[in-house]
Amino acid sequence: MAFPVTDHTVKTARHTTCYLACGPEAGPLLILCHGWPELSLSWRHQLPTFASLGFRCVAPDMRSYGRSSTYARHQDFAQEEIVQDMLELLAALGRDRAVWIGHDSGSIVVWNLAAHHPDKTVGVANLTIPYIAQGFTLDNLVPLVDRRTYPEAEYPVGQWDYILFYQESFDRACAWFDANTRDVVKVVFRKGKPNGAGKPAPSASVLKVSGWFSGAPCPDLPRDSDIISEQDLETYTSALIRNGFFGATSWYVNYDADNAAYAARAVNDGKLSMPVLFLHAAYDYDCETITSRFAEPMRRDCSNLTEVVVKSGHWMAQEKPAEVNAALVRWLVQKLPDYWPSQPKGRN
Repeated sequence: MAFPVTDHTVKTARHTTCYLACGPEAGPLLILCHGWPELSLSWRHQLPTFASLGFRCVAPDMRSYGRSSTYARHQDFAQEEIVQDMLELLAALGRDRAVWIGHDSGSIVVWNLAAHHPDKTVGVANLTIPYIAQGFTLDNLVPLVDRRTYPEAEYPVGQWDYILFYQESFDRACAWFDANTRDVVKVVFRKGKPNGAGKPAPSASVLKVSGWFSGAPCPDLPRDSDIISEQDLETYTSALIRNGFFGATSWYVNYDADNAAYAARAVNDGKLSMPVLFLHAAYDYDCETITSRFAEPMRRDCSNLTEVVVKSGHWMAQEKPAEVNAALVRWLVQKLPDYWPSQPKGRN
């Protein structure tokens, strides 16, 4: 049975979250959290697929994105605030728990939900960003850098140099993104390339060269039709122009002090016992997890972990939706069989 994708809004005293939903309202709940600089639209290949299997699928526009609320202070984009948005969404849906699925910075939100609110978490599945119980901070990321690719003398913080640029030159970073948003979207949403393995990612030199493309205007590249359609491009662009990049970039400003303190308050020292699925992107060189030590803390602190490698770049759910969906289905069947939708009577 085909289900429509519908628009909804949850308003509370502290925040407004807009979201897409698909599937039977009574179905087991999947909540899918996007990353930078995306939208609920990023899960367009997952929503109808899992709805057709009997799940209720919900994809919110995260804080500062799309039609959800955005704010004027950096501290309003701390992880604790964003996690609270998701808890309010869960309550508004009339549910106690969900399977949470995340990508990019949305993965960090999902990891924090699992660590701080395991009672709200049936299981978690994350794409591209592995778990670090001590917090997703530069202090915790830099020791995991692959020094064969990023010699310390040349790349002191490895591929995470761009985070330092955002933190040290925030206004310049936002102004560059806002100056030509459509071209930024076209540059960002591109498929992975196998020949990038072992080479330093562009993100490793952003601070060093004073910005993306050395601070020159964003180039006007052709749209990568394997990732986004012309309609998708216009939707992403218009949403980012409407809100600007202040909120989206402010997520990075909170990675150190605020989010480290939040991680320290996790339940059970941040160790996760629920079923966890992690999807590695084989051709994602900013968030490289195959040859580096980036995934080691996750393996230590997740006791029921399944790992799958997808031959894609960073935008895995959009570049390789069939592979991502298949991995999610296998994991749900194998690790959460009791959460699988009940078959209607009379159906074999």
